[in-house]
Amino acid sequence: MHVMLSAKLRYRIYIASFLLMAFTSHYTHAIEAIQPSSKAPNHHATLNISTGEWPPFLSESLPHKGVVAHLITDIFAQANIKVNFTFLPWPRAYHDTINDKYAATAVWMFEQQRTHDYLYSEPVLNERFVFFYHKQRPFNWQKLSDLKGLLLGGGLAYSYGKDFDKAADEGLFDMSRVSTTEQNFKRLAMGRIDAFAEEQSVGYFTLASKLPDLFSAINHHPKALLVNQSFMMFPKNNPRSEQRLEIFNQQLLKFKQNGRYQAYFDALDNGAYQPTNSALAD
Repeated sequence: MHVMLSAKLRYRIYIASFLLMAFTSHYTHAIEAIQPSSKAPNHHATLNISTGEWPPFLSESLPHKGVVAHLITDIFAQANIKVNFTFLPWPRAYHDTINDKYAATAVWMFEQQRTHDYLYSEPVLNERFVFFYHKQRPFNWQKLSDLKGLLLGGGLAYSYGKDFDKAADEGLFDMSRVSTTEQNFKRLAMGRIDAFAEEQSVGYFTLASKLPDLFSAINHHPKALLVNQSFMMFPKNNPRSEQRLEIFNQQLLKFKQNGRYQAYFDALDNGAYQPTNSALAD
């Protein structure tokens, strides 16, 4: 729990410092901690990768196109490969990559049916879904039965795991779904829902960038509802995919072993990928 609270505290420090137009060097140092000390290698190849909007992990409007795009770019750079990202609707990114328009697509949760079309990389991202709630209406849960009788928010056509979906279908609690995380936070503020589940970094990014006035009023429960992993996918019909997958996995493992991988997500917690942070622009 201490880890989760400290991450939120770092976000609050970011908001305060940004509003005061000070301490911009703090963010520069966060990114400098990620970059290798040696000169970047010369690129001998270029890969075009398809993706979709999913801030703060992936977004055309963010510094370095989001933390996951930044990580993937730097992983390939260590193998002298340059990466270009094209942002598309997610279904189009999936299908265009199969049709040989892109060398890979990033990032996706594992689904067995996708293995017919794609090779999965080692895990690139760990997603942690938690319940957000308003501090004036305390919320606690340890098991699904603790949610009995509550009105919970959610995203349209989104699954929060088989057990949760089953409990919702059986009427243990009521679900009210809307299209955006921002809408769910506004409904929390107005008392229209008791809580809602969202990926933790996505939730706090939304508060910091779109609803800063609500930031201090919202909290999250430390118990995770769902933990997912996301992966790069390389199309099976491309004869070079196996080689590219091997290169990516090797470099990703090195990043995880030497601590550089975690530095990207520490920088995320420090507010390094906010869209208004001009100190981190490419």
